[in-house]
Amino acid sequence: MNLFKTLEISASGLTAQSLRMDVIAQNVANAETTRTAEGGPYQRKSVVLAQQEPSFAERLSQLEHSGQSTASGVVVSATEADQTPFQMVFDPSHPDAGENGYVQLPNVDIAREYVDMIAATRAYEANITVMNASKRMALKALDMGR
Repeated sequence: MNLFKTLEISASGLTAQSLRMDVIAQNVANAETTRTAEGGPYQRKSVVLAQQEPSFAERLSQLEHSGQSTASGVVVSATEADQTPFQMVFDPSHPDAGENGYVQLPNVDIAREYVDMIAATRAYEANITVMNASKRMALKALDMGR
């Protein structure tokens, strides 16, 4: 695998984890939102990651060089709404309470969001580490060539 392919894979991971952290931050910011533009409480969102499909030229090259690595990056395939039920809290004084006095709160669990944010941060840091290691190896290879 060449140096640039390694950097492309790590860059795709950085982009995906950055978007994942943005969605998590949006979930945390809306953890108490009971009324949205769509109507009803905020619905938790999650990011779905998938393997990046190689281009036609990359597939052709893989067929020509059967021993070549088929590694590819990651891409965000979708941002889905979490279908878990909303939390029901008894608060008759709340402006969004129903006739029975219950308020629908978002299906956002702050502890789960923090765990997801730690995982996304660690994955982001791992991709940075790979990029730095690739850069160091390239510099060492250039130093050997002198």
